[in-house]
Order: sequence, then structure tokens, then C-alpha cells
Amino acid sequence: MVQGTVQVTHGGSSRWRRRSGEYPTLTAALAAAGDGDVLSIAPGTYRENLVLHHAVTLRGPEDGSGSVRIAPLDGVALTLRASAVVQDLYLEGQDRAAPALLVEDGSPELTDLRVSTHSAAGIEVRGPGARPLVRRCTVENPAGIGIAVLDGGGGVFEECEVVASGQTGFSVRGGGRPRLERCRIHHSTGAGISVTGEGSGLEALGCEVYEVRGAGVQIAARAAARLTDCAVHRTSADGVTLDTDAVLTLAGCDIHDIPENAVDLRSRSVLTLSRTSVRRFGRNGLSVWDPGTRVDAESCEIHDSTGDYPAVWVSDGATASLDSCRVHDVPDALFVLDRGSSVEVTDSDLSQVRNTAVSVSDGASAQLDDCRIREAATGAWFRDHGSGGTLAGCTIDAVQTGVIVTKGADPTLERCTVTSPAEAGFYVSAGGRGTFKACRVTDSSGFGFHVLDGCRTTLTRCHTERCARGGYEFAEDGPVAEECTGDGSGPRSASAAAAQSAPGGGFAGAQSGVRTVTAARSPVAQPSPAAPAGSVPRPAHPEPAGAAAGARAPGAVLGHLDALVGLDSVKREVRALTDMIEVGRRRQQAGLKAASVRRHLVFTGSPGTGKTTVARLYGEILASLGVLERGHLVEVSRVDLVGEHIGSTAIRTQEAFERARGGVLFIDEAYALAPEDSGRDFGREAIDTLVKLMEDHRDAVVVIVAGYTAEMDRFLTVNPGVASRFSRTIAFGDYGPGELLRIVEQQAEEHEYRLGEGTAEALLTYFTELPKGPAFGNGRTARQTFESMVERHAGRVAQLSEPSTDELTLLFPADLPTLPAPC
Repeated sequence: MVQGTVQVTHGGSSRWRRRSGEYPTLTAALAAAGDGDVLSIAPGTYRENLVLHHAVTLRGPEDGSGSVRIAPLDGVALTLRASAVVQDLYLEGQDRAAPALLVEDGSPELTDLRVSTHSAAGIEVRGPGARPLVRRCTVENPAGIGIAVLDGGGGVFEECEVVASGQTGFSVRGGGRPRLERCRIHHSTGAGISVTGEGSGLEALGCEVYEVRGAGVQIAARAAARLTDCAVHRTSADGVTLDTDAVLTLAGCDIHDIPENAVDLRSRSVLTLSRTSVRRFGRNGLSVWDPGTRVDAESCEIHDSTGDYPAVWVSDGATASLDSCRVHDVPDALFVLDRGSSVEVTDSDLSQVRNTAVSVSDGASAQLDDCRIREAATGAWFRDHGSGGTLAGCTIDAVQTGVIVTKGADPTLERCTVTSPAEAGFYVSAGGRGTFKACRVTDSSGFGFHVLDGCRTTLTRCHTERCARGGYEFAEDGPVAEECTGDGSGPRSASAAAAQSAPGGGFAGAQSGVRTVTAARSPVAQPSPAAPAGSVPRPAHPEPAGAAAGARAPGAVLGHLDALVGLDSVKREVRALTDMIEVGRRRQQAGLKAASVRRHLVFTGSPGTGKTTVARLYGEILASLGVLERGHLVEVSRVDLVGEHIGSTAIRTQEAFERARGGVLFIDEAYALAPEDSGRDFGREAIDTLVKLMEDHRDAVVVIVAGYTAEMDRFLTVNPGVASRFSRTIAFGDYGPGELLRIVEQQAEEHEYRLGEGTAEALLTYFTELPKGPAFGNGRTARQTFESMVERHAGRVAQLSEPSTDELTLLFPADLPTLPAPC
């Protein structure tokens, strides 16, 4: 029903046209109107589909006498194809396949409109000729997109509000390029702002995106955007995401209260930040992935992490640059890993870091110039072979250890100063290298420079002052030091004089307080010859205080681990973890700070390689050290965690976690929780619930996820928070024929059988020729082989009337099962 009338005031110059007239419908009024005419609409509801072909003015009553509702039953409520003026109208639509308001051409001015609709889009700007000016308009569309600009459209949106959209709040695609000024986008189901597709772009000034069920801002597929003085907060997913050659500039923005990554970018995307604050984020503040992906940040602040993840995560060949930035109140400040990944940090402050300020691993590099690190557990840690970089002119203050170099890492440090470390200023061990030039350590509660294990470290013109345990602690055959000095504080060794006079390899010049210590005289206990390289000697007492009641001593459990066939690298990794935990416990007993050791693990490898067995022993070890209350193992898989309807998955996951409290939760085939074609799969809910529980109860349960190597690599890339939650990956290699033979021999011994003449050789040949396809079971295959041999032996011996002891116990080549046919 049409209510009211339409008054048309003609603005044309023709003397033959009436100056005004009244029409019963909007359609009739528009048919009579021309460019410059004004259509004054009386209050009422108009069930019409309006199309504006002329530059008319269409307006509701200005006296507040009522509202004008344009509400057709289907189709587009209002289509603009000219530079018209539309103001003070209420638009409604019911067509899920069409927008409520469509701008196809011209530069219309839309002011004080309210679009409350259930349409494909509230406002749609389509086509290269569409350039509207939209002021103080409100869009509410629970069924679809709030505002869409596409196919080359543009326009300016000032002080507009998009509220409660059923999809993206503001969508730009197909080469659209709008400008937003002082707009608010909130309570959308989907991204707040989405810009996608080559040629698409957006500029936003003073805008706010908040309370969205998805990412705040998404830029993807070669699109570009610039946000100035904008705020993004209270999203359910990442704050800002960039993907596939996206380009984004954030200037003077505030991104805060984000449960996931504040900013996540991948696939050659480029992000430039200036004067931007990133705070209160649940995972990474900046998460940067893939070769060609880059972040450049200047005068930015990243702080107040609410989770347990690095503030800045750079991996898979990505790069990041921070200039005059502040990173503080976070678990880790910068975490860079993988060959090709790098960070460059200049004139920046990293402070109040619970773990490591700068962590470099897996061949990555970091360059820090004139930076200040303070109040951290570790200032910088170069972890392994190929990892390196440069620290120049940096100061590190109030940390446990200033710089750690381990496992073949080889950084260069120039003119760096470490003040008041609780342990060592610079610590090198386990094959680390490093070049230290004109570096200083003052007021150390431990050593100044502590170099273990004969590491080939080079020190030139370094200086120490007031180091409680000594300025320099070296193994005899390792570091090369030249023109290094100290103030003479701390103990001295009788070997110092000899070292000072050694040509080329000792100290030259004034070396007051400088010393080397041979392994025999070093106060640091040396590992026994049987211990793995780099391990810490076991304590003399077998059972530490706080061990779980009834738990075996650590030595007994490690002995059980050592008795397993093969798995040499696995045993070394578990021992290294055990050593770190044990030394941390002993340091706490001595009143010293203990480095944080993340105990959650990833086990990768084929079936039957001992992952479950090692997980069970790992739980026992942690219980024997008093780290876990019970140390028991709870093994689950996808079927135990994932429910069939919304909400049930979280409940199942919580129940499994509770069963594992005080022990180990072992998730086999964990990659099944994040299938490649996940869609609306509930496995992601299990992952999210698990990560939250691990954060809230970090000391109650150790979580181990396991599966095939390639699939687990993919699982860890599903979300950077998942990857950063687990401390390390332990790879379980396939067993060789000799190791499989040894398993059969162990089985035979355990069940009181013996291998007869030629049987061992036959088994080696059998395991060598056995197909090793995807279904190969490793240790399980060896045990099944033994069981088949026992069955064949029984069938043979059962025919004997009075078999001898040898006949009852000896297994022969004839007892071997037949090799399966090759696939």
C-alpha cells in the first residue's frame, strides 16, 4: 500500500513546465521529474522499486513529521544512475539476490539514510562510473554484506555506520576503490573490512572496526589498502590479515583486544606500519610467513600479550624490519626461524620479556643496531646451525643471560654491553661459535663470558668488570681471545698465565682478571664419556624432592629409554629436555632463576616407530622430577575429541584434558583435527579449545601431538599459535633391517625363544626385501613377524610326539612368513 503523496518542485528553465505538482506514487513523480527537480516525499511506506535516471533531489520530510520507507517486496529498493541527491529516507529490502540500494553510475549524494534490510547487500556501488558521496548513513543487514564496492566502483563514505551485517561489513572487490572517513563497522558476521582482487583498494581515515565475528580487516589477492588513525579491536579471529601479494599501510592505528594474531600476513604480502599500537593480543602481535612477505614498522609499540606466544613471529623466509619501536610485556619479543627469514631492528626497545627477547633458529638471521634489551630471561638466543646475524651497539640489562649461542649458530656481536645478568653475560655451548668484538659485561652475578665444550668462539677487545664468578670462563681448546681485559674480580686460575703467553691463541695485552680454565679445573661439571654431547651430568641423588609418589627414579626411566632399539636422535632430544628441566629444578633449589622450559612436544614419523612408548616414558621422567603430579599417559585421537554438533567438541576435549591432568595427553594423528578440506569441520574447535586449556593450565598437563611427518608439518602451519605452543619437534625415523632384527631378538628373549642357526641372517634378508610402503609398521611389523614365526613353529612342533627343549624353543628360517607380493 502506498501512503502519502509526492510533491515535485521543478527546477527546469522551460516556461512550459509546471513549477510544482503532486503525484500519488514515487514512480509517477520520477517519470515527470528532470535534472534539478526536487521530490519532497510525504511520510509513509512506498512499495516501489525506484530507479533515478536524472540528477534530481529525493528527500523525506524535513520537519520531523514522520519517516519515509521505501520497501518493495523484492528487487532493488533504490537504483541510482545519475548524480542525484537522496536524503532522509528509510530503505528496506527483502531480496537475498539483490542489494537494497544500488549505485550504478554518476556521483550521487546520499545523506542521512537508514538502510535496514535482509538483502544481498545493504548498499552496493557497482561499475567504474559509480562515485557516490555517502554521509551519515546507517546500514543494518543481518542477511548479507553491509556495503559492497565492486567492478571498478568508488566513492567517499563519511561518518557512516555498518552494524549487524550477516557477512562482511564493508566489502571491496573487482577493482573497487572507495574512501572511508570516520566510519564505524561493528557486529558483523565475517570480516569487518575485506578488500580483495587485483586493482582493488581502500583508504580509511579515522575509522573503527570492532565486535566482529571474524577478522577485523582482510586484504588479499593483490589488493591494497591504507588505514590512517583507525582502530581495530574485539574481533573473534585475527585483527588484520594479508594474503597473496596484498599491500597494506597502517599509520597511527590502534589494534587491540584480539584473541588471535593481531596482524597476520602471508604469501608475498607487504605491510608498512608507522605510529601504530598493537596490544592485548592472544597469539602473535605480528605474524609474518613465506618468502617475499615483509613487514616494515616505524615508531610502533607492541605490548601486553595475553597469551604465551612471541610478539613478532617471522618464519618460512619472510622478513621484518622494526625502526624506533617498543616491544614490551610479552612472553617472547622477536622469534625468527627458517633459512631465509630475517629481522632488522634499529634503535628499538625490547623490555619486560618473560622468556627470550630475540630468538633465532633453523638458519634464520637477525640484525639489531643500537637497540636496548632489558628485563628478560634471555636477551638474545642464536639456537642452531646456520642461525646468525649481527648485534651492534646494543645494551642488554637486568636479564638472566645476555646472549646465548648454541648448536653451531654463528652470530657477530660488536660494541654490545650486558649489565647485571643473573647468570652470564655471554654464554656459548654445544658447538656454538660467535664473534664478539669490543663487547662488555659488568656486574654479572655469574661469569662475564662463559664458553663451554671447546666452542670455536672469537673474542677481540672485550672487557669485563665486577663479575662475581670471574670475567672469563673458557675450556682450554676452544675460544680465541685477543686484547681482552678485565678488572681482576672473581676467581683466577693457575692456567691463566700460561694462556696469556700462548702465541696466537691466548690473551694479549693487559689481561687483569682474564683467565682460561682447562676442563679438569673448570668448576662446571663435565659430562661423563657415556653421556650424549652437550648433556648436563645427572645429579648424584636418584630421586629429587617433589617427585610423584611411587615414580621410578629418573635414571631408571632413562635406562628403560636407552634399552629401546634404535631411536638414537630421539634419546638425545629427550635427555636434553630432561637435563634442562633437572638443572632448572636444581637452580631453583639454589635460589637462582630457572629458564622457562616448554615441555609440549611434536612427535613425527611413521607408525610403529615408538612414539607412544617414548611419550609414556617422558611422562614418567617428568613425574620422577616432580614436574608432573602423576606422569600417566592418556592417548586420544580425533574420534575422542571431535563431536558431531556445535559445542560437543569443546566438552570432549575438556574431558580428555581433565583425564590427563597431572600427566601426558598424547594426541595420535593430530593432523586429522585440521583436514585440508576442513570447511565447517569441528576439528578446529578442538584445536582452539586445546590451546586455551594449555595456556590456562600450563603446568598441569604436558601435550604431545604425533603423526606422519608431512601431515604434522601442515598441522603446525594451520595457525602460528599452534606452532609456537610446542617447544620442539622430535623426529622418529624408520627402523632399518638390523634394528628390526634386534626387536625380534628382544621378543624372542622375552618369550623364552631362541633363534636357530641361520635364522638371524634370514631375518635380515627378510626385512631388507620387505616392501616399505605407507602401511609399513616398523616395530609393529617386527613384532608381527615374531608372532607369525611362533605360530609356524607351533604348527611344526605340534606334530612331534616328545619334542626336546631345543625343539620347543628354537626358531628357524622355515618359520619365517612368506614375503608379501609387491604392490
